[in-house]
Amino acid sequence: MHIEIAEFDHPDAQRLIEEVQQEYVGRYGRRDETPIDSGQFSAPRGTFLLGYLAAEPVAIGGWRVYDPAESEFADGDVELKRMYVSPGARGRGLARRLLAELEERAAAAGHKRILLETGNRQPEAIALYRSAGYSGIPAFGPYRGDPGSVCFAKRL
Repeated sequence: MHIEIAEFDHPDAQRLIEEVQQEYVGRYGRRDETPIDSGQFSAPRGTFLLGYLAAEPVAIGGWRVYDPAESEFADGDVELKRMYVSPGARGRGLARRLLAELEERAAAAGHKRILLETGNRQPEAIALYRSAGYSGIPAFGPYRGDPGSVCFAKRL
């Protein structure tokens, strides 16, 4: 897989974001309505990556700096968002590769910890994060109080 930095609103990214939103509808009956500003994924406060196989966009993921004003966050924390691999490209280790690239880029930018939220109906994602060294944490920010949210963190 070839991975490159992209803008959150790049057409290939938007196509995959729509795919993941439809997956959420299938699994949860609704889209993910977490507030996202595309500018949050621009350097130096974030990054967004696109993964390609044979010029076909198949994977996305990004991180954004989270506001340390909330009690569970500290300077150096980032939130992982929109990790997704198209169904036809799954089972090849692409999510793991993209996750590692996101972690490396966050660490290189001076960040210390990645936090993320996934849903309890995404066992593949939960298994990936656990196997990559993420530990469960209490729900944070907009996920607090959502019984379907599963949150993780990892020190970089």
